[in-house]
Amino acid sequence: MDNKKEKKNRTLAENRKARHDFFIEEVYEAGIELIGTEVKSIRMGKVNLKESYAEIRNGEMFIVGMHISPYEMGNIYNRDPLRARKLLLHKAEIDKLSMMSSAEGFTLIPLSLYLKNGRVKMAIAVAKGKKNYDKRDSLIEKAHKRDVAREMKERNKY
Repeated sequence: MDNKKEKKNRTLAENRKARHDFFIEEVYEAGIELIGTEVKSIRMGKVNLKESYAEIRNGEMFIVGMHISPYEMGNIYNRDPLRARKLLLHKAEIDKLSMMSSAEGFTLIPLSLYLKNGRVKMAIAVAKGKKNYDKRDSLIEKAHKRDVAREMKERNKY
């Protein structure tokens, strides 16, 4: 039973740097408009979310800078690896995201790309950039939590 659930929501790519560089405010799930060879390449794990972001043009949302390597067997059906791809969201969600991203310092960034019931989905976050001192603070906090967890584990051994 657990095996089936794992296959339903399988992470294909993750933007690990996003949580380090940004404060995540809200996360949305969006579908993504792809061509067949792109889906095959994504399923093989040949996708890169670094340096990508989402933007709203004419009431539609696009992901810009996401690199999907060309599928080896795709020959003439392969498209430009860096082309802007349309994200599929409801109009109300796009309007809300537009208002939130227009605020000072906020941007729309992809967090992860995953399969949900056989379809490729993307987690989009409304995020605010961190300053260098914020990054240092979060690294110190993470190290402190790790040390506390290690101490608790040592204490519980005896």
